[in-house]
Amino acid sequence: MTVQAWTFLLVTTSFALYLAVAVWSRAGSTKEFYVAGGGVSPLANGMATAADWMSAASFLSMAGIIAFAGYDGSVYLMGWTGGYVLLALLLAPYLRKFGRYTVPDFIGERYYSQTARVVAVVCALFVSFTYVAGQMRGVGIVFSRFLEIPVEYGVMIGMAIVFFYAVLGGMKGITYTQVAQYCVLIMAYLVPAIFLSMMVAGTPLPQLGFGSTDAGGTFLLDRLNGLHEELGFAAYTSGTKSTIDVLAITAALMVGTAGLPHVIVRFYTVPRVRDARSSAGWALLFIALLYTTAPALAVFSRTVLLETVRDRPYAEMPAWFRTWEGTGLIAFDDRNGDGRIQYVGAAARDAGGAPLVNELTIDRDIVVLANPEIAGLPNWVAGLVAAGGLAAALSTAAGLLLVVSSAVSHDLLKRGLRPDIGERAELVAARIAAAVAVVVAGWLGVDPPGFVAQVVAFAFGLAAASFFPAIILGIFMTRMNREGAVSGMLTGLAFTASYLVYFHYVAPERNDAAHWLFGISPEGIGIVGMLLNTAVALVVARFTPPPPAAVRRLVEEIRTPHGAGPAHEISA
Repeated sequence: MTVQAWTFLLVTTSFALYLAVAVWSRAGSTKEFYVAGGGVSPLANGMATAADWMSAASFLSMAGIIAFAGYDGSVYLMGWTGGYVLLALLLAPYLRKFGRYTVPDFIGERYYSQTARVVAVVCALFVSFTYVAGQMRGVGIVFSRFLEIPVEYGVMIGMAIVFFYAVLGGMKGITYTQVAQYCVLIMAYLVPAIFLSMMVAGTPLPQLGFGSTDAGGTFLLDRLNGLHEELGFAAYTSGTKSTIDVLAITAALMVGTAGLPHVIVRFYTVPRVRDARSSAGWALLFIALLYTTAPALAVFSRTVLLETVRDRPYAEMPAWFRTWEGTGLIAFDDRNGDGRIQYVGAAARDAGGAPLVNELTIDRDIVVLANPEIAGLPNWVAGLVAAGGLAAALSTAAGLLLVVSSAVSHDLLKRGLRPDIGERAELVAARIAAAVAVVVAGWLGVDPPGFVAQVVAFAFGLAAASFFPAIILGIFMTRMNREGAVSGMLTGLAFTASYLVYFHYVAPERNDAAHWLFGISPEGIGIVGMLLNTAVALVVARFTPPPPAAVRRLVEEIRTPHGAGPAHEISA
């Protein structure tokens, strides 16, 4: 069977499974739509959380950016992994004990303010739509390859699929669908990594192959450094980003992860607070399977790619090259007219010392998808990877769209504009909001402001600058009041969004280290927004009235373990 036939078979089978699960577990009440009825087991919730969190950025783009950027790409790996630990330890148990459906609901109740709730809804919409644009882009890339259509049409197909099972199933349907999607995506990620590890390093464990030697006794990273330098690229293990930018991006991704509304809401789907802790541990284990494999897959992929395309006659390139060319994600421009692919870096020179010009453009988001074909793996592996990429993108997209629908139907309508709305009408409003969100997400996915991981980094920056301080201060500081929280969220969101818009839309020609504030790129500016948010919130709270006594008692209660009694003095 051909790659396209295998892909069609595996993708269709996996979609049939997702849709069957969505129909079987469709939501029949608002509680099931928002938090799956609160009855999901920790193991299933951990698996669903891992699928929800490991988006197209993790599956498609993270290995791609590490493959192309080398050391600089490691900020995504460190930031996203550290962020989940931060979320599991600092936020998940307390938010679960608070017991509200959504993050805006928590902020509205904690800060006893409808204004705070509306500001939180605006922040949730900003973050979710920015994030979902990257997911829809990932869906479009996968469909463009196996259907051999433009990316834009692939995004439209993805919209139709997400519309069906996210709007029908709500959180209950999404949760059990994500369990199935995790199984598909982790198999799709590990199988080609194991094949490549055997091929390149001679071991079936990619994590060990990453640090091993080839048949000639040369370490793989040294071999890749040599290939890079021969072709005029910077050494793979060297970095071009400044230390301050690396720290800022890593920190923004960490605290942004801890403020992501679609991940936080997962901890409301389990019955008890202890189950929230347990499901966080399971999720970290499931996430680690992919994240410890990503650097190895990146090194294997980059090595095989360079050895496959460098200085090869264009007429002799295999079928996969022409197929990806048809999608527009690989482009060859024979500038010197010699019919050979000149894939070189800026430092490349010919024998006479004259600079060479790069003739090949490769979209970094295709590395994981194209790798099985580039490496000559069995056709069914390529089909499995396509199914896994779709599972990763669709699982996160569905979770994000649910955040959007619940923000509109529950936080704006039920808690604000129409408090007397019935449960059935609220459920209808939630589904209509999800349907509108699918259309907007598809439109953003057609023309996102960057590659998948970069767009997701923007979303994490917005989450860091808006939600994180309000949630942390709301849990651990009884004196924090509504005036401080609202002022801080608006300041952080306005600053970070303005910075992103300026460098990517208003003045993209100035998007370089010479013009960045403190040398921090747009991917890392969320950490500055977070610090501004925190500073403004603390100052405003200091000079405005404290929260009511009932709110202060509530904050103390959610931090007190269940069953704890009063403290007793211990005699000497």
